[in-house]
Amino acid sequence: MLSKAHLLLFLLIKVVSSSDNGFTFYKSFKLVGEAEIAPDGLFKHINETSWGIIHTFYSLPFGFKNSLTGNALSFSTMFVFEIVPEIQDRIGLGMGFVIAPSKEIPGAGDSQHLGLVNLTNDGQPSNHMVSIRFDTSKEKEFGDINDNHVGININSIRSIKSAPAGYFKNENGEFKNLSLTSGEPIQAWVEYDGIVKQLNVTLSPININKPNLPLLSLKIDLSPIFLDQMYVGFSSSIVVNQQSHYVLGWSFQLNGKAEELDLSKLRSLSHEKKSIKTQITLAIGLSLMGIILATTIIFIIFFWLKRKAKYSEILEDWEVQYGPHRFQYKDLFLATEGFKDTELLGRGGFGEVYKGALPMSNVQIAVKRISHNARQGMKEFVAEIATIGRVRHPNLVRLLGYCRRKCELYLIYDLMTNTSLDKFIFNETNAMLKWNQRFKIIKDIASGLAYLHEEWVEVIVHRDIKASNVLLDDELNGKLGEFGLARCNNHGKDPQTTHLAGTLGYIAPELARNGKATTSSDVFAFGAFCLEVACGRRPVEHRAPYEEVILVDWVLECWRNGEILKVADSKLKGDFKVDELELILKLGLLCSHPAAAIRPSMSQVLQYLNGHALIPEKLDSHWTEDHFGGTSQSNDSKPSLTITELFIVTGR
Repeated sequence: MLSKAHLLLFLLIKVVSSSDNGFTFYKSFKLVGEAEIAPDGLFKHINETSWGIIHTFYSLPFGFKNSLTGNALSFSTMFVFEIVPEIQDRIGLGMGFVIAPSKEIPGAGDSQHLGLVNLTNDGQPSNHMVSIRFDTSKEKEFGDINDNHVGININSIRSIKSAPAGYFKNENGEFKNLSLTSGEPIQAWVEYDGIVKQLNVTLSPININKPNLPLLSLKIDLSPIFLDQMYVGFSSSIVVNQQSHYVLGWSFQLNGKAEELDLSKLRSLSHEKKSIKTQITLAIGLSLMGIILATTIIFIIFFWLKRKAKYSEILEDWEVQYGPHRFQYKDLFLATEGFKDTELLGRGGFGEVYKGALPMSNVQIAVKRISHNARQGMKEFVAEIATIGRVRHPNLVRLLGYCRRKCELYLIYDLMTNTSLDKFIFNETNAMLKWNQRFKIIKDIASGLAYLHEEWVEVIVHRDIKASNVLLDDELNGKLGEFGLARCNNHGKDPQTTHLAGTLGYIAPELARNGKATTSSDVFAFGAFCLEVACGRRPVEHRAPYEEVILVDWVLECWRNGEILKVADSKLKGDFKVDELELILKLGLLCSHPAAAIRPSMSQVLQYLNGHALIPEKLDSHWTEDHFGGTSQSNDSKPSLTITELFIVTGR
């Protein structure tokens, strides 16, 4: 959008005459700034500019209404103008003759409105404005007929009536087109008859007398439009170095006919432009070069400072050791196109996730933006991120690094094109996953989780295992993602968090009691995950029948009643291997057992899934008061129990 500017009129020759009801100026002026024309022909310079919206008005108002009747008086004006393109095929937006209640138009809009109205007041009767527009562009939103037309506008940017620019050569109606941007002088007459209430607009080339037929004729009573005192002038909209607007002569008369201009007295600024430029270039060349150089330096400094502020980020001394894992905010901003909504993959409880491609390398990434106001613990958290960033496993989403800026933390991952598993399991609009695909994804996640718990140099507790945190690549391989809640812990140490984190239905009972996240609490969540993938529903479903609200309870009840296949996802339509489905359901019940000591490790889970071991129907275990809230019992005093019996004993 062009900045608002106003019209500077450069006076070349003096006024011929003026009176209380009219004036005649034999002068040439270029629309390049803001000024007003006094009755004696002097110009008051207000502001200088060379582009945007520009206005000029005769400095004194005229009484456009009969003081007794309140009717609009007749008026007539004639002027000669030129519109000169500075660059071929780039012609700006146009100019117009204006009658307005003030020389300074409040709330004027952008260049598309010729600086007369804005989107808020467009068409409002309170504007009290009449303009004759000479448009050199076609704005479809305003109903323009073409890019070379004349329009009559009342209080609005939309023309009440318009016609292609031209004139009628004779009374038989032979029409000749005129190009408004030819760079040649064009005569214009605007006349209003207050008796018959008719407004006429006429054009002709400089060498043709005024045609008898007007180009535009509109029956309209201007009495409601005009106030008692109105100003006359011009409004223009130009683009810097693309178009110049000139008025070569102007006469106006209220309640009478404007004086015809003596065309021999007019001088065209556009035709003198080259010679003037040649003369002044030599005189001010060095000064101009100095100004341009200084302006350029200032602009470069300003741009550099603005760009630096735009991409500024926090970097503390202790972060130097994590350099390889730190991304520049500028690269993330460019990769996600400024974090545009079109790049948004989804929103979660911890922030938004955007897709993008890193500059230069074009590596596809997912960027999670998290609000993080707490400075305390940030160093430890970044240390953990850097540690997790070294983890590499085919079934773990690779955490590439992080970025900090102001109160925001950014985590950068490899992009998974098929997004998350829950969109396939719970959203019926997506392609449904077959049983063999679901079974493989469960094995993939078990493999990745076993690596975190038992195979890497440090124990990593994920703490938020669920379908929405399982991502799928191009070949629908399952990868465990979302390390935002992960915690790294040295082997042999008891991991502990300061607050409970996770998702309802996946939180182990002991975690809810003591807040200690362990590998066993991860196994509990994995069990809930197995059940939701097999059953096609979430661990807690409030809209389900009462006995089915808690998924693990429902599966357990069906197991006890010998109806375990009843819980299979109905979308599978029975297309599954019974032995595999029973294996996953049994494993889900075992892993999500309320007693942590009964849950298997992830290495044991992998043995069950790969057929290297069978899930026992009877298990011996050392029951403690901590598990059941009762008296401790030894193996000798407690008989072996089936899986179903174990759940019954623990109150599930």
